[in-house]
Amino acid sequence: MILFLKYLMTTLKKTRTRNLMLILRRRKRKILKSSDTHSHHTPGNQAMLEKTTAQFIDCKKIKSDQTIAPDQEILNVLHTPGHTDDSITFMATDFLVTGDTLFNGTIGNCFSGDLKGFFQSLKRLISLPGETKIYGGHDYVIESMKMAKIIEKENPHIKAYIKKYNSGLIVSTLQDELKVNPYLRFNAEGMIKNLQKRNMQTDTEYAGFKSIMDIY
Repeated sequence: MILFLKYLMTTLKKTRTRNLMLILRRRKRKILKSSDTHSHHTPGNQAMLEKTTAQFIDCKKIKSDQTIAPDQEILNVLHTPGHTDDSITFMATDFLVTGDTLFNGTIGNCFSGDLKGFFQSLKRLISLPGETKIYGGHDYVIESMKMAKIIEKENPHIKAYIKKYNSGLIVSTLQDELKVNPYLRFNAEGMIKNLQKRNMQTDTEYAGFKSIMDIY
């Protein structure tokens, strides 16, 4: 769930709603609008809405390239199917809220079954400026970097990425991700060489991406 209070993102479970309300009261903050990046992990939505006057924006009804303006700031909505058919990403001037499409260090599962569509969604995101900040839906950084080391043992950027990791604020940039996130490195020379050593396909960008997905 995305709570538009200068962008608080959380997987809101029913048991967390009370804690969230306590934090908001303590900080004298108010939720104006809320939404989701896709249609699962949503069991706490109704409980939260019953305790606030927030407007709920149904992600299934948001159109791609639509804009919304929480707290006098504009967010663009990008349709990024792949994890689920209805997955969306919220894009501000210098950051993305990517839900389960793109995590810090990895990507989401392709529950939609449309791997090519997922690939196109990721391509759209990584075409944005390198300094764009990434706020994903879950913290899988440590586990993801262990996997990255297995695929690319010689990648010199992984150690620095882990060193910057802060469990209290999970954020990276697209530039960071392109250096270490295996699933975004289908064009990287080091990744291509590693895949070829495994006798895996690298003839096209999508073939390289699929090969990486096939490893893990």
